[in-house]
Amino acid sequence: MNNSKQGRPEEQARLGFGQLLKSTFSAFLGVQSDANRERDFTRGKMPHFIWMGLLFGLVFVLTIVGVVQLVLHFSGT
Repeated sequence: MNNSKQGRPEEQARLGFGQLLKSTFSAFLGVQSDANRERDFTRGKMPHFIWMGLLFGLVFVLTIVGVVQLVLHFSGT
């Protein structure tokens, strides 16, 4: 009846916003470590990662569009 997670409070705690942000950014860049990935699957909630991934994707697309518009503006076309 002894649950192995009872002695480890770090596994029971949910991810904070900063950890969620860092983890999503690392995964977005493809540099997520196995330890952090395992932590995310055990402590994180899937909807949080989905929304954060959509937000990162939107920011990425808007950044690319902004850079292209800036280059076009300064190139004179």
